[in-house]
Amino acid sequence: MNKIFHSLLILAVSAGLFTSCSDDNDSNPTISTPTAFVLNTPPAADQPLDLAHSTAINLTCSQPDYGFTASTGYTVQVSLNPDMKGYKELGQEYTTAKIAVDASTLASTLTTMELEAGKTEADFPMNIKAYIRLKAQMLTSNNDSVEGTSILSNVVALNNVNLAFSLPPVELPKTLYVEGSFSDNKFDKAMEMQPVYGTDNMFWTMVYIDSKGVKFNSVRSFDGNEVGFAGLNSIDGDLKDQITDAAGSIASAKDQWYLMVVTTSLQGRTILYDAQFLTPAVWLMGQCIGDGDWSEENKAGLFTVPDAADKEFVSPAFTNAVPGGDGDGVRIYVKVPGQDWWKSEFIIFDGKIAYRGNGGDQDRVAGKVGQKVYLNFVKGTGEIK
Repeated sequence: MNKIFHSLLILAVSAGLFTSCSDDNDSNPTISTPTAFVLNTPPAADQPLDLAHSTAINLTCSQPDYGFTASTGYTVQVSLNPDMKGYKELGQEYTTAKIAVDASTLASTLTTMELEAGKTEADFPMNIKAYIRLKAQMLTSNNDSVEGTSILSNVVALNNVNLAFSLPPVELPKTLYVEGSFSDNKFDKAMEMQPVYGTDNMFWTMVYIDSKGVKFNSVRSFDGNEVGFAGLNSIDGDLKDQITDAAGSIASAKDQWYLMVVTTSLQGRTILYDAQFLTPAVWLMGQCIGDGDWSEENKAGLFTVPDAADKEFVSPAFTNAVPGGDGDGVRIYVKVPGQDWWKSEFIIFDGKIAYRGNGGDQDRVAGKVGQKVYLNFVKGTGEIK
């Protein structure tokens, strides 16, 4: 009998028909759309409710009348308004008419709603009214919702809720990754931006930007938090006028290389991204170009810039030999405005570009007179030859 009932229920649901089966078999019940569904007022509805020091808020309700005993799923909806305008639905689904709402989940949801309504963290803690209702829906044996069986309960008020600020602190990203045409617009092939030494909020990269544009994110994923043109708080740098918006991406009026520097900061709970788009200059430093004064941006050390993403930056030939090891070595850097050159330097080890980032002083690499440095920033590779 149960198998017959289960088969007929699936047939009725898939056809979208909630009518009675035509014979007299008790295993063929009529599926009714319920018209009443009551959420009981909790005993503590008018009592002080301190969510920060509570584990759960217990609710009870009647089961919707589907014409027979049916498996039912319940979800909790919460609002700051008695008409439930702007409600949010808590994530957990319950399968009994006795519901223990997680207090921390309710607190974080209400905190988010108050922030969206214009409050700031300084306004907390606060005493508020919160409004709750339930949504019920018939479930199949696989716990899938049955279309057409959803019903909302009445609204009950929690009249004296003490709400502390209940969201975790917002932290500045520790990593940034840039995707674009050079990575097939995939974050798993994205270029990692490098931290400027001694900072926790400034990153740089040498990046090729075309008319399709780039985006960056703190993780290697399109997770909804990636930053495009509209996500930039400001745009600066000597090449800023070349930057355009291409369907939300950070695009270039001319396909070319940029030194891109991103500085992050917090405004309340919002992360701000200020970007500089600069001439893509790479430099040699020091004795390998015969500069005993170690002067920044010495033209004798300026690399040539390629005209495509898959081509190499090439240095001038070394004019002095440097021994590496415990002696002097080849030194390479980009110049981040306002920062010393060595805070954005890098070198080549085993055919790979090794960035200093926030690490210690790098090992010295030898160079011979007449050799040059070849860099492929997309592949992260380099040679001295």
